[in-house]
Amino acid sequence: MINNVVLVGRVTKDVELKYTPQNLAVATFSLAVNRQFKNANGERQADFINCVIWRQQAENLANWAKQGTLIGITGRIQIRNYENQQGQRVYVTEVVADSFQMLESRNQEEKPIQSKSGAGGTQDMSYPNPFESGKEMNINDDDLPF
Repeated sequence: MINNVVLVGRVTKDVELKYTPQNLAVATFSLAVNRQFKNANGERQADFINCVIWRQQAENLANWAKQGTLIGITGRIQIRNYENQQGQRVYVTEVVADSFQMLESRNQEEKPIQSKSGAGGTQDMSYPNPFESGKEMNINDDDLPF
């Protein structure tokens, strides 16, 4: 059986770090992960995926990742259930992360470069756009690798 998950997304709010009675660190967080397609209005939608991470990785994530941080995680899907105070069975689906990786520097996170997009809005870019000047590029057939 295989149960592997790899996600890349932005942390939706600051990571919540707690400790169990046995003093194990556990952090809960939610990732906004963009879908591959756009809706009828041309907007990209996102899924908000609940995640949990344990031990030293939990403490590291809580110290480094803040709301809006772009991270990658690897882990597995877990479904658990419990009975709430009203006696109802509640099912929870979440990703249990084994590890995470920061995917941008703090400077990029705090000060994204603004560039006009073709639709008249703006988009965040982590690098300067070489085509922003609007100048025509002269490319010879001899310059192409094919």
